[in-house]
Amino acid sequence: MKAALMRAYHEPLELVERPVPEVSGVSDVLVRVGGAGVCATDLHAIEGLMEPAGVTLPLVLGHENAGWVEAVGTGVTTVAPGDAVLVYPPYSCGLCVACRRGNDMHCVRHQFTGLSVDGGFADYVLVSERSLVPLPAGVDPVEVAPHADAGLTAYHAVRRLAHLAVPGSTAVVIGVGGVGHIALQLVRELGSSSVIAIDTDERRRRLATELGASEAIDGQDAVDAVRDLTGGGGADLVFDFVGTDETHAGSAAMLARGGTYSVIGYGGTISIPSPALVVNEHAVVGNLVGTWIDLWELLQLHAAGRIVLKTEVHPLDAVNEVLDKLREGEVTGRAVLVP
Repeated sequence: MKAALMRAYHEPLELVERPVPEVSGVSDVLVRVGGAGVCATDLHAIEGLMEPAGVTLPLVLGHENAGWVEAVGTGVTTVAPGDAVLVYPPYSCGLCVACRRGNDMHCVRHQFTGLSVDGGFADYVLVSERSLVPLPAGVDPVEVAPHADAGLTAYHAVRRLAHLAVPGSTAVVIGVGGVGHIALQLVRELGSSSVIAIDTDERRRRLATELGASEAIDGQDAVDAVRDLTGGGGADLVFDFVGTDETHAGSAAMLARGGTYSVIGYGGTISIPSPALVVNEHAVVGNLVGTWIDLWELLQLHAAGRIVLKTEVHPLDAVNEVLDKLREGEVTGRAVLVP
């Protein structure tokens, strides 16, 4: 099969021919890849920043995968060859306390497709039966592949705070990229807040407005703008999909009293004086991917036509050009590689 292999950090991926993975375990499932989303985490892996997440070389990247079941192990009962599926990227054992509680991404035997094991920048990917989410009838794997991480992460973050998105509240979404453009729609679907979108790119601000944001503003002077738009009160919820020192500080400054700051993007350092945290009764919440059921529920919304996933499709052979495009901020929504 063809695969895009990362042999070294800071180098282009190498298109190689390698054997198709073998179905050897009873719960193994071989998936023929229909589409694989390209994520900023792939850039971090190429930059050598994802070893704490289990990355070792060589590795086939690609953690947003959808396609069709090609072959199954002898113990597989929930899918069969030909079934259309989305791959939930965290591996989970189903037996540890975290799994029993439904927190699959915290499994003590955690692995991650495309980071700690080979992913879907290839013709085929080998996964566990527990990692598969059957696609609703009529849903094309290529169109939903990025939901495996981008959509999942957005859904998990918004669902956790949906009870706070009450009528009359204001939610801010910082960064209307591959994840943020889904999140702003989910705030509308799972809650009742008005949504202010913040992005430095005019094309993404325009997309935010098309997808239902009440306002879309530039990142410059965003704190003052949010205060003005909320009558001085500030935002009740802030979802930060950028995660730099600047957005951390700005998010804390634009929060209303009693507000909650949801951190999804990462890379910066959050510094909030404890007196301000207590007096304003602010809460800070971190988010890591999401659960299997989060992904299943998101797919039901997608199948019902209530969520738009903005994608652009490219051949797998163009993987390095697509990574460059993402690195330069030239992807609106999510890029998908097709073998």
